Amino acid sequence: MPASRAQVKAALADAAAKTYWPTSAPDIRIPPALIKATAWQESGWQSAIVACDGGIGLMQVMPATADWMNQRFGQSYDVWDYRDNAYLGANYLAWLTKYIGDMYFDDYRLDATLCSAELNSCLLNAVIAAYNYGHGAVASEGSPLTIPNPRYVGNVRALMTECVCLSY
Repeated sequence: MPASRAQVKAALADAAAKTYWPTSAPDIRIPPALIKATAWQESGWQSAIVACDGGIGLMQVMPATADWMNQRFGQSYDVWDYRDNAYLGANYLAWLTKYIGDMYFDDYRLDATLCSAELNSCLLNAVIAAYNYGHGAVASEGSPLTIPNPRYVGNVRALMTECVCLSY
């Protein structure tokens, strides 16, 4: 049974409030607006949706990504449970923040004010791009940061300030 809007809102808020890297990077926080906007872009906040590419639920988590995240972090999140799906998506955003932040920025701030007109100028854009396109297509050791999906990044960035979902 699909989760209600109130249940989705609570699950996304809980995921945003979690500290994903308590030991190595406790200052990494995933902004609630980023989680809400990503879930809206990915699924329209539909908890039971399955995309033709295999993405599941609110955050459209790929089963292989869920397996990898669970194994890497010793968790057993269920990609089919809307609460766990929110945690998986937010945990992946946190991992991308650390991975790309360490590789290119020496910083973990997901702040739009740090972005210039150049899409590859800030961590926020890179994390959004990698969430959608995969981290390997965006960030690779020894290669320049690449944003292969500027329209997706622009959509999520706009949703972070203009989405009807922000008022839910």
